[in-house]
Amino acid sequence: MLEMTREMFEELVAEALDRIPPELTRLMDNVAVFVEDEPPADDPELLGLYEGTPLTERGEWYAGVLPDRITIYRGPTLRMCESREDVVAETEITVVHEIAHHFGIDDARLHALGYG
Repeated sequence: MLEMTREMFEELVAEALDRIPPELTRLMDNVAVFVEDEPPADDPELLGLYEGTPLTERGEWYAGVLPDRITIYRGPTLRMCESREDVVAETEITVVHEIAHHFGIDDARLHALGYG
């Protein structure tokens, strides 16, 4: 397994977030991004997870709710990558994939766009 500290991985996630175009980040609403070492035990290869209500499904009822949560998992990413460059690329793909869920884009469309 590739070695990378939690702090270094968190920095890669932050850099991936910084590469999201500003016109999209301005549209993001009530969402927080976290890094965890491992995903839930029932899905050990999961790289990222979006939990919340996509922007496309929010209505008048949407007020006073906790932020949506995007979690990027360090362990499975490091296990699947062979180099730091691979980790950078996979982290960026995962971050974009999970943010796309925040915007209401489903997995089928993301796979078609190369973010699967």
